[in-house]
Amino acid sequence: MASYHEQMQQIWHRYQEEVTPNPTDLKVVGAWAIDHGLWRPRPADIHARFAEDMAAALRDQYRTDEGRRRYRVNHAVRVWRDGKQLSLWADIDTAPRGHMEKAFQQRRRQIVDDCHQLRLDVDHYNSIHPEEEQLHLPLNFEDDVREIMVAEGIEDVA
Repeated sequence: MASYHEQMQQIWHRYQEEVTPNPTDLKVVGAWAIDHGLWRPRPADIHARFAEDMAAALRDQYRTDEGRRRYRVNHAVRVWRDGKQLSLWADIDTAPRGHMEKAFQQRRRQIVDDCHQLRLDVDHYNSIHPEEEQLHLPLNFEDDVREIMVAEGIEDVA
C-alpha cells in the first residue's frame, strides 16, 4: 500500500495529466481532488495538531537585541526517545549551551542538505535543457549575508 505522501504525489501527477501540466496553486488541485473523490481529510490527532501549530508559532517569534540584531527566539533540537523522534524547544536567551549547539548544528545541516538538493535539481534541469543558457547556482552565501547585515545597519560598509 502506498504511503500517504505517495498517494498525494499520485494525485498531483494525475492532476497534471488530466487537467494541466502548468504551474498550479495546490488549493486548486485540492478542490479538484475532493471533487473527484481522490482525497478526504484524515482524522486529526489533536496533540499532533497542537504541536504543529505551536512549532509554527514558535518559529515565527523574533526579538531585537541591543546590537539591532533581529534574532529568532525559539529553537528546536530533534532527538530520538523510545524509538520516536521528538522536537525539544527552548528560548535562546535561557537555553543551555548544549541545546543551542545542537540546534545550530541541525539547522546548518538542513541548509547544507537543501543546497545539495538544489544543486542536484539545477544540474538536472541544465542537463535536460542543453540548448538553453545554463542556470548558474552560486552556493557561497558570504556576500549575500554581509549585504543584508549592512542593509540592516548591523555591519559597516567596508
